[in-house]
This record gives sequence, structure tokens and C-alpha cells, in this order.
Amino acid sequence: MAMLGKRRPTRRRSGVSGLQRQAASATTPPAAGAQDAAVRIERLAHDGRGVAHAPDGKALFVEGALPGERVTVAVHRARKRYDEAHVRTLVEASPRRVTPPCPHYAQCGGCDLQHLSLDGQRAHKSAVLVDLLAREGVALAEPPELLAEPDTAYRRRARLGVKVDSEGRVHLGFRERHASHLVDITTCRVLVPRLEALLGPLRELLEALAAPRQVGHVELIDSDGGTAVVVRQLRENAADRRCWQAFGAAQGVAVGRWLGRDGPAFAWLGDAPDLHYALPGAGPDDSLRLGFAPGDFVQVNAAVNRRLVATARAWLAPLAGERLLDLYAGIGNFSLPLAADGARVAAAEGHLAMVQRLIDNAQHNALTVTAEQADLSEAGAVAALLATQAPDAVLLDPPRDGAEAVCRALCAHPVPRVLYIACDPATLARDAARLVHGGYCLRRVAVADMFVHTSHLESVLLFEHPERQPSAQGA
Repeated sequence: MAMLGKRRPTRRRSGVSGLQRQAASATTPPAAGAQDAAVRIERLAHDGRGVAHAPDGKALFVEGALPGERVTVAVHRARKRYDEAHVRTLVEASPRRVTPPCPHYAQCGGCDLQHLSLDGQRAHKSAVLVDLLAREGVALAEPPELLAEPDTAYRRRARLGVKVDSEGRVHLGFRERHASHLVDITTCRVLVPRLEALLGPLRELLEALAAPRQVGHVELIDSDGGTAVVVRQLRENAADRRCWQAFGAAQGVAVGRWLGRDGPAFAWLGDAPDLHYALPGAGPDDSLRLGFAPGDFVQVNAAVNRRLVATARAWLAPLAGERLLDLYAGIGNFSLPLAADGARVAAAEGHLAMVQRLIDNAQHNALTVTAEQADLSEAGAVAALLATQAPDAVLLDPPRDGAEAVCRALCAHPVPRVLYIACDPATLARDAARLVHGGYCLRRVAVADMFVHTSHLESVLLFEHPERQPSAQGA
């Protein structure tokens, strides 16, 4: 039962939204596995699918269905204890159902919650976090706070697949969910305008290349210092290299290339761009500049990232000279603002290139931050950092696998405060339970709507250890 509610690799998406199926049901023959009896959707699963029960009592996970709706369904994957299905006919719609604004919604594997109103999406994400924490025995005194910004034109990085079919036609776009099929994209309302404007010219360029089959994907990057297009190319082709350079000049963007099948090497096809983004500094007129390179981790939603950073600064509110340890520090997204607030920041990161980027960024902003490479999947390595730094607070922003080893070390070597920023609510709940059972108290919780119109959510949790607070230490 542990995998109930998880999406599985299944069929291609039908290409028809729930509302469209309702209109077409009179002329569409029953799909394979169709159930004639309508079912009532009871709730949303964590991944955004509707949960219902068939007349025989078997659980159904229904794509594109919302709580309260009555739908007939077509089962596309039968399992022993539950079936996976999609909406065949929408009999009774939820008041929170909206028409998906993107023309590619029915096929694209990206923004899968566009049929749910924005307030409904955010309520669902908060409910998911509360539920997952509760399942691990972690109760919230108050509902999570919401960190949100506008739902369009927010994505500053995106990777587009490229494929040439058997008839020689070039396809550019995003992939279907859990499938290799590529959906051609002509517009994308979540891309920032400078990136969306490149979709048409990129398609024209790919169609003009001598060897388009040698292109694996194209990454679009927008920054405060300019825009870049990074192409993954399997083999050198002199004519195509010139085409990419001409494209960059015509569009006013930098073009970079990963070249080679195994262990590709990166190079800019011209002058290197000044990729960076700004964050508020210590004062109202100050700003911090964070440089990055292709391949570095950078949050795709600039506005929500600023909200995340502001939340970290407000919740931790470091006093001058307080020691802070930033784990999974990346290029310094949290280290630099907290150092600007007066904290003595030490940072640890697993990727050596980003450690150097963090050091460079600190120097550029005239901030003192020490940084080192460390294997944060080893509790012993984390314990050594805690012993060396003796921090007043620890901030961690791990990948989707979470930070199990870090939390074990924090329980064995408690610190006054822990700020945990998570991109996966399930592993966060697991780690939060370990901290709570290890003596920490959960003080504040927020949900950050980083990827609007998707079921993905970011979370921020603040823990305090009562025995490590100043008053307790002085008692």
C-alpha cells in the first residue's frame, strides 16, 4: 500500500480534457476498460489524481478528476488492489474546475493541475503537506503559511526535448508524463516571455540544421545578466555550429554547447554570458549578485525564490556573529543573504564546482563565507561539520531524496534551530519525524508554490530544540 497514489508509467495521455470528453461522449465509443456507472470523486491523492471507488469497492485513481465530481471512467491500468483510470465523461463538475489555459494541456506532461482553480491547487498542496506530516506523527498547531506569486511567466529555466521522427520531421517540446513521446510546444504560458519568444525561432533553426538527429535537447536559461540557449549535441558538425552561432547573434542570446556522447565537454560558441540573478541585500538599497553556470542548481521561479530567501532570513533572524551552517548550499542562495544579515556562515555542498561558485559569489559581494565540499549523505561527515562549526542554526536545502543522514546527525548533536527547505514532501515528512522524535519542536511551516499548475510543492519548516535554547543552556 506504500505506493498508493503514486503515478505509474502508463498510456499516452488522451489529448482530451475532462470537459472536452463530456462534449464528445455522445459520439465517442466506450474506451477499453470503460465503466458505465458514474463514480463520485472523494478527494485528491497526493499527486493530484482523484480518488474514488468503483461499485465493487475497488479503489480508483482518476486523472483529471476533482473532489465532489461525478464521472464515468476508463481504466487504463488494472492492479490487484486498485485501478488507474482517466475521465471518460464528466457528469457533474466541481465548482473549482476551470478550463485549462494552455492549448497543450491535454498532451503535455508538465502543468498537470491546470483544470483546478489556483486557490484549489494551493489548498491541495497545503493539505498534502499536513497529511504527510500527520502520517509520520507530526501535528501542526496552525495551517501552513503560503508563499506564492503570479501563476504565469514565472519559469526562468526549461529543458526542451528534440526528436526527429521516421519521416524526418523535427519535434521540439516537453515529454508526456512517464513516457518518451515528445509533445510539440508552440507556446508555454509559464515560461518567462524572453524564453517563450525563442520557441518559434528555435524550431526554425532545428529544421534548418544539417544533422538535427545529433541534438538531444535544448536548455533555455534566463537571468538578470542575459539569456542563454544551451544545446546538447552528440557529434561535431561545422555547418550546424555556424547555424547556432548565427542564431545566437540574431536572437541576442548566448549559445553554449555540451558536445560528445559520453562525458560531454561544455563550451560557449562565442562570448560567455554574465549569468546571474539578484537578491535583496542587508539594506533597502543593497542587492546581492549570485553568478551561476549551466548545470548549477538554480530555482526556476525567481519571485518565489525571493520569498523563500526572505522567509529564511525572517525566521532565523540571525544576530550579528551568530554561527550558521548552510548544508546543500549550492551557489549561496541562502548563505549570502544570511551573511549579509550578520551571521557567520559556513557552507557545505557536495558538488565542487558549486562550492567554488559560492566562494566567488561571496567574494564578489564582499562577504565572508567559508565553504567546503562534503558528502552530506554520510552522518559521520555531517557530525564532523557540526562539531567543527558548533552552529547556532543549521539551514538545509536537500534534493528530493531528503536529508536522512543530516537529520540523524542533528539528533545526535542537537543545535538550537534547524530550518529545513524541502522539494519533496514525503521525504520531508520522514525527516521531520526523525527530528521531532529526536527532541526538536516544530515551530513554523510554510508551503512555497514554486511550480504553479503542478502537484509539485516546496516546503519550509523551522525546528527548535528546547534544550539548546539560550535560556536552557544558561539554566
